[in-house]
Amino acid sequence: MKNHLLVLLLFVAPLLRAEEARRPNILLIAADDLNHWVGYTGRNKQTKTPNIDRLSARGLSFTNAHATVPVCNGSRSSLLSGVRPYTSGVYGNGDDWRKVIPPEKTLISVFRQAGYLTLGSGKIYHGAYDRKSEWDDYLQNEGPMGPSPAGSKGVGGIRFGAVDADDSELSDHRIVDYGIAQLQKKHDKPFLLTVGLHKPHMPWFVPKKYFDLHPLESIELPPIQENDLADVPEAGVAFARPKGDHRQIIESGRWKEAIQAYLAAVSYADAEIGRLLDALDASSYREDTIVILLGDHGWHLGEKEHWRKFALWEEATRAPYIWVVPGLTKPGTLSTRPVDFSSLYPTLTELAGIPRPSHVEGDNIHRLLEDPAAEWKGYALSTWLQGNHSIRTEQWRYTRYADGSEELYDHLSDPYEWKNLAKDESQASVKRELAALLPDHNAAGLTNGDGWQDAGRGNARRAAADSEGDTDPD
Repeated sequence: MKNHLLVLLLFVAPLLRAEEARRPNILLIAADDLNHWVGYTGRNKQTKTPNIDRLSARGLSFTNAHATVPVCNGSRSSLLSGVRPYTSGVYGNGDDWRKVIPPEKTLISVFRQAGYLTLGSGKIYHGAYDRKSEWDDYLQNEGPMGPSPAGSKGVGGIRFGAVDADDSELSDHRIVDYGIAQLQKKHDKPFLLTVGLHKPHMPWFVPKKYFDLHPLESIELPPIQENDLADVPEAGVAFARPKGDHRQIIESGRWKEAIQAYLAAVSYADAEIGRLLDALDASSYREDTIVILLGDHGWHLGEKEHWRKFALWEEATRAPYIWVVPGLTKPGTLSTRPVDFSSLYPTLTELAGIPRPSHVEGDNIHRLLEDPAAEWKGYALSTWLQGNHSIRTEQWRYTRYADGSEELYDHLSDPYEWKNLAKDESQASVKRELAALLPDHNAAGLTNGDGWQDAGRGNARRAAADSEGDTDPD
């Protein structure tokens, strides 16, 4: 009997190893605060992202992809745990997601348990609430963020300036170095390699050569409409905080300088992404590695009289989302179908042949990876603080705040969301249809949850607190 078992094991073991070998490697690249100012979206013609563009040319890029939460901690904890914020109570940067998401539920741990080698560097979770123990190996010392400029360092909390430094002096370079080193190694197991860039998060302190790519005299402001907040309900105005960052920028006369600095930071991040892609191309893993690139949420630069994220408009929620899946995605394809980042977890588990955990919320976008124009009933859902949600379809954005006030925008005729149609009686049926998609529960925030239930004073106070804490490297 023992001899029969031995023979069986000798027969089965190679098959199991072969099955494991057929699993794809995965490279996940996250760029902090990278909004939709990248080449393939066409949102801003001034941007220069040749490396993101070449990745886009290899696979499928979503033009209508959105964060589940328009802030670092909420977005990252949601996409890596598979749990939406209105279920977990993890909304802002002050909510410690580790209190409600056990290690065994996260994307990293599930892949590790399934036999993947998990490797990481940089900012994957929000820096304040890391749990690096989920990875087999993680870059422990990425070093300082980099030097500060000698001259003026921006306006108020919007910090920017060119630095006299080489790329290698910034921490993102060392973060990418780690990824390059892993791609140069021989791994006996399939790997999940996560590389998180800090840029273009503030401060926008990057080498001068990236500012030179965007001469100040050629900088154009984003399209805006005067008095754009006039038809926005009080709750939305409270999130915009027009008398905060925006007023300071206007009064300083440095709006174009800030635009230039953000574009420079994006170009710097793009250059680092290029180094990582070069290493992948030179490795033995190019043909069997899934590559995903995303920004964790959008970023306003004066649109809606608002700066930063912390809002539920297009600029705050929309971000790049690129998938390159060997044998599945077609080079240079675009999809206009609305998706959000909750799709990452269920889609990756399917592609890797791993059962989807029962707690995971979100749509599997496999059919769109195969056919970007496939019939799709999905939509993007973004949440900012308790009870405030925004639904994005191919045509519409519908937002309802915790106090019941609403916004409705028709993106076919109004891509910059300048005309709020929520009070237009002819659109009542559209509102009803979209409102039916809103979640029916709203977990209290982990931080002072009972105090943020109205979308006016309470949520505005917390939004302000989050934004004021947004000047640190995380």
